[in-house]
Amino acid sequence: MNAEFMQSIHSYFNHSVDFEVKEREVAGVPAVLCYYTTLIDTALADRHLEMLEKRAMAGSEKWGNSATSSAEAFSEEKLAEQVCTGNLVIVFPETNMMLGIQVNNAPKRSPEEPKNETVVRGAHEGFVESITDNVALVRKRLQRKDLVMESFRMENTHAHINILYLADAIDPDVLAQIRQRIRDIPYKEFYSMGQTEDYLEDQVYSPFPLFLNTERPDRVIYSLLEGKAALLTDSSPTSIITPTNFFAFYESPDDYNSRIIVGSFYRMVRVVAFFTAILLPAFYISVISFHSEIMPIELAKTVKMQINDIPYRPLLEALILELFIELIREASVRLPQPIGQTVGIVGGIVIGDAIVSAGLASNLMVIVVAMTAIASFVIPSAEMNMAVRLIRFPFMLLSAALGFLGMVLGTLFLFIHLLNLSSLGQPYLSPLVPFDPSRFKDVFFRVPFYRPDKQQQTFNHGGKRS
Repeated sequence: MNAEFMQSIHSYFNHSVDFEVKEREVAGVPAVLCYYTTLIDTALADRHLEMLEKRAMAGSEKWGNSATSSAEAFSEEKLAEQVCTGNLVIVFPETNMMLGIQVNNAPKRSPEEPKNETVVRGAHEGFVESITDNVALVRKRLQRKDLVMESFRMENTHAHINILYLADAIDPDVLAQIRQRIRDIPYKEFYSMGQTEDYLEDQVYSPFPLFLNTERPDRVIYSLLEGKAALLTDSSPTSIITPTNFFAFYESPDDYNSRIIVGSFYRMVRVVAFFTAILLPAFYISVISFHSEIMPIELAKTVKMQINDIPYRPLLEALILELFIELIREASVRLPQPIGQTVGIVGGIVIGDAIVSAGLASNLMVIVVAMTAIASFVIPSAEMNMAVRLIRFPFMLLSAALGFLGMVLGTLFLFIHLLNLSSLGQPYLSPLVPFDPSRFKDVFFRVPFYRPDKQQQTFNHGGKRS
């Protein structure tokens, strides 16, 4: 009987080499042990089995239920779910029951600071690929009973999408909308958070990110306290924060870990960098092609001498340099780190001097492109960074065709597009549109945290203690 049962289990798991099925007596009852050798800790599994045997011999009525084990009715679907998550499953064919024991030993890395979200001051821990570790990092910092996690399971892969939120802070309508959109996801296979993000967004074809991606627990906590929700999964170190607005992508944890004036200054610098990264190349093309009269005479003479030797229009000159910058950036990201650094050095040499000496670009154009690249890299969010780099190309085309009028039209279309965006139904440009005076100051300034109570005195004048 057990031999046939074991053979059917092997067939159900497609005779995988690392899938193990063993026959053994547990608590005096014939049982079958099922597990993946690549996922479990065998020494820990033996200790759990010994503990369960002792509980059974002591006459405990529910000897199979503990903090790390639970009994339930047997089914092949439930067996597969338990085994695939790294549990040891004990199946009792005679009673049609099974016992799942948590002995997962899957490889995982320790929390370390995300390389794409570094800070000067503040926590230096980041999320990993384990949902339990990620939630523990949040709960360690936010010790509140209203911190709730909900889980939604994908059908085929048994992966879970988890929602983390503060029950006393989140808008019930927003939470209900998140739940409904996750339930309505049509696909059953799941392999990345980007998959979920595409389906949950209101406008998927916009270049602007509508959800904030982060690997920092402290940033998740700030967002939860503001009434937002964080989406996590067991396969990704990235958390999706929703709903969010445009200005959230220009905030950094360093803003609240530094002095008030310093934090406010750099927040405004990032907002200025947004317009610089988009408009500076277009402004250069407009001035050179249509509005050279606005330049001082001395500068106009220098620029004229430089561009006379360039064999094509300023638009093509700007496109060549901008595309070259994008190629360097992409190569630096995709190649191994030592080679990527070499590509950056070589690219800097080519753009810095060789391309000017060859007469392919002017010195001023190199400066403009360099300032544009630096301004785009100031933005803390990688997704917003990529959106800004993409948007500057339509602005360059409009300025080459219409000059300053093209820049004005491009800016108008950009703001119309931003006004039409929403994140889970929430206005993307909030609190600017609709205007909220109470929250508007947070957009450009780091608001101080004042103590609500009177400061206790340690020393008094005259050396007397109060």
